[in-house]
Amino acid sequence: MKKLWFIFSVLILSIGLTACADKGENKETAGASEDTADSKTDAKKELMKFYVSITQSINEVDGDLNAYELSETEPTAEMKTKASESATAVAENLKKIEVPANLKDQKADLEAAIKDLQASYETKAEELKKDAPSLDAANETFMKADEKIGSLFESVDLMKSSINAEVNS
Repeated sequence: MKKLWFIFSVLILSIGLTACADKGENKETAGASEDTADSKTDAKKELMKFYVSITQSINEVDGDLNAYELSETEPTAEMKTKASESATAVAENLKKIEVPANLKDQKADLEAAIKDLQASYETKAEELKKDAPSLDAANETFMKADEKIGSLFESVDLMKSSINAEVNS
């Protein structure tokens, strides 16, 4: 009889431990999905802050470049010189931008986009020193960067951005 009680007690204890272990695993699984959701929300916030910092860095110094590009009249030599200096200043500002550690999953793509933006402005600066500048290649590089950043926004479930709309209007 004692053996029967012992076996029955062990059986009940085993069932109880199994049930507790399953609940613990479910909590861990739920915790992991909560962590994933939290990290995605954090990535969204960080990406938005980073995006704003990029646009601010550009908009701080691109006024003369925008004035040149949006001019409805024939730009003067002085406008062209100021636009070139403005493009150079933007490229320098972009060199100072660092991707935050919280965006480690997007870091390579963000760095590539910033490099494209920088190259675009450097090309504009050089072209504006010529008698007949053509900004087509620079604008094409800029749009590649714009597309990369927009795709990154979509990858974290944000609406696609357009840095072009933010800085060239």
